[in-house]
Amino acid sequence: MVNLNPSTVWYSGVGAVLGAAIALGSQVSSPSGSDLATERAGSASTDIGIRTAKDALSILPIKISSKAVPVFDKSEIVVGSGDTLLALLQKKKIPNAEAHAAVSALNKVFDPRDIRVGQKIVVSANTQSKATALDAIRITVGPGHDVLATRKTDNQFVAMALRAETSIENRAFAGTITSSLYKAAISKGVPAPVLVDMIKLFSYDVDFQRDIRRNDSFELMFNRRITEDGLVVANSDIAYASMTLRGKTFKIYAFEHTAGETDYYTEQGKGTRKALMRTPINGARLSSSFGRRKHPVLGYTKMHRGVDFAAPRGTPIYAAGDGVIEKRQRWSSFGNYIRIRHGEGFATAYAHMKSFSKGYSVGNRVKQGAVIGYVGTTGRSTGPHLHYEVFKNGGQVNPMKVRFPASKSLTGKELVAFQGARSETDLLWVSVTSQKNIASLTKKADERSVE
Repeated sequence: MVNLNPSTVWYSGVGAVLGAAIALGSQVSSPSGSDLATERAGSASTDIGIRTAKDALSILPIKISSKAVPVFDKSEIVVGSGDTLLALLQKKKIPNAEAHAAVSALNKVFDPRDIRVGQKIVVSANTQSKATALDAIRITVGPGHDVLATRKTDNQFVAMALRAETSIENRAFAGTITSSLYKAAISKGVPAPVLVDMIKLFSYDVDFQRDIRRNDSFELMFNRRITEDGLVVANSDIAYASMTLRGKTFKIYAFEHTAGETDYYTEQGKGTRKALMRTPINGARLSSSFGRRKHPVLGYTKMHRGVDFAAPRGTPIYAAGDGVIEKRQRWSSFGNYIRIRHGEGFATAYAHMKSFSKGYSVGNRVKQGAVIGYVGTTGRSTGPHLHYEVFKNGGQVNPMKVRFPASKSLTGKELVAFQGARSETDLLWVSVTSQKNIASLTKKADERSVE
């Protein structure tokens, strides 16, 4: 809270560092004392850049006055299942009018309905008054990002967003695969969401169950945004990735088009994204191939016109490509079943699902990678798995062998621009990895990590 009466000045919620700096008139990276006072008094929503995450995590009232003042106690609330911000404040005996006013102000910078189970909320209140008076609420939304609602001089509440100052850091990893790409990458510190993105990028051409062998290798580079005290705020999209499988290397590069869209291309400028994915599921095991087999339930040999991926019940299933849903129902021995029509004569089918994703129905368009359902064992099935079929001009074909058309290939000026961007990425890779070469020598020889 900032009281503009010259005899008493309060600084609450911006943190001890900012408060002290404002009181002393010193220069810091955040707004000056007078600027902050003006913003706090006249704006319902202010986004303040602060230097470190620790600055954003402090609610500490600072008093500069010779008069007796109320004491504000700081307490922490942990969000439980079914809790709302208003109900949590009422449990702290905050008067309804004050709780509603603070939540209403906070709604200008953060939707209070977005609080999550386990999230921590700091409340500053005067517990010595007969009716507990609310001074401030601070919610940590994410790394280096807090939102704050605090009382002004006129007893109204003002909200602001507190964001730590950040910088960009290049991250590069390389490793030799001894059992699986997942284990090799995670053991070296590759963030799981980034690894999932990498697997998706290569899933158009690589069968992660059968194509990878011991001593194959990978390379990966992306950026991340960090605060001054090293807190990771966000990881960026992959800039470069490479896989060497049985001596053959596949490289892909991110390239931003003049229209602002980013896609991925080979060294020659050919699009890596295909019309369909071979494996529309992550972390699954290929349990049954395309072709004749002895049926596990019927007991006799018959044609298996798809491939099966064994995975835990509830594993997400993705649309293999852009298309239109033409069947979505419980159907014969397939159990819960979806069929999607794509371009160029292709269609895909997904069977034995536990359940369908909400928000889709027959006739709806879906984007490649959208979650359309979850692994189950409905229909004629002996265990949880996805039965996946690909149709070409009406007939089933082997998803592991059919050639899918590429998204696009660059030509002309865009190809020239891409080649320039690719060269810059290669130079950046050399620069980032060479800085860490001495440290990498101490790593295991079969799983080199460049971080």
